[in-house]
Amino acid sequence: MCVLPDHEIMGRLESGDLVIAGFSEASLTPNGYDLRIAEISLPGEGMVREGTAVVAPGRMIFVSTVERVELPPSLCAQLWLRTSWMRKGLLAGLGKVDAGFKGTLTFMAVNVSASPVEVPVGSRFVQIVFETLSSPALLTYGKRSGNYQGQNGVTLAPVDQADVRGENAHRR
Repeated sequence: MCVLPDHEIMGRLESGDLVIAGFSEASLTPNGYDLRIAEISLPGEGMVREGTAVVAPGRMIFVSTVERVELPPSLCAQLWLRTSWMRKGLLAGLGKVDAGFKGTLTFMAVNVSASPVEVPVGSRFVQIVFETLSSPALLTYGKRSGNYQGQNGVTLAPVDQADVRGENAHRR
């Protein structure tokens, strides 16, 4: 796999091979793009869509992106929490974005510091780093599983009613 530098990201955006709806030139990095916060879910407290969320020590949040990303079959991506947030005490659950994914992205973060952390809506939160595949994926995300294809806003995992009833406990 090969990481796309800034000029190749721009070239793919211009050709339409890669889509970042809501693109901001200020978010382009030498080897990726910083995704911005559209909304923050504070479980048990509600949704923050403007202003700043205050994340208490030990609290978890879910964050959705301003940008809608569309990856072609020839690209996947890695997600990395910006180090400025790590330095404030946030850790995030991130992963790989599969070839063919289309939608906004949802992340989980937790404040592991002893102090509250202020998280403004609109701030750059996670860097997406695009990688070329050795050949295009035969079956892209939407065709393989596509559970979150087309998501918009904070999107949590569907609740498995068997898990709620305890029927899957033996599988753990």
